[in-house]
Amino acid sequence: MLVGNKTDLEEDRAVPTEDAEEFAQKEGLFFLETSALEATNVEAAFMTVLTEIFGIISKRSLTADSQSNGDAPPLAGKKIVVAGPAQEIPKARSCCQSS
Repeated sequence: MLVGNKTDLEEDRAVPTEDAEEFAQKEGLFFLETSALEATNVEAAFMTVLTEIFGIISKRSLTADSQSNGDAPPLAGKKIVVAGPAQEIPKARSCCQSS
C-alpha cells in the first residue's frame, strides 16, 4: 500500500497524484492519498491494511487446513478489538502516572 499524506498542503506537493498512481500500479500497490488535518481517508487507509492482513491470514489458515486434512492446530494469535466511533479505548497506566 502506498499512502500519500498531507494532501491538505497542495501547494507543497512534491509528487503529482498521477505519478504516485502510476508507480503504485507498476509495483502492484494500492494507492490512497490522506490528510490527517482534514480527516480525509485516514480511516480508509487503516481499514484497507487491516482487510489485507485478515485476507492473508485467512488464506494461510485455509491452506494449512487443506494440507493437514483438518488436523492442524489453529493459528495462535492475539485478539484485537477495534473500537467504534462511540467507544472509548482506556488509556494504559504507567508506574509513574498520578491520578
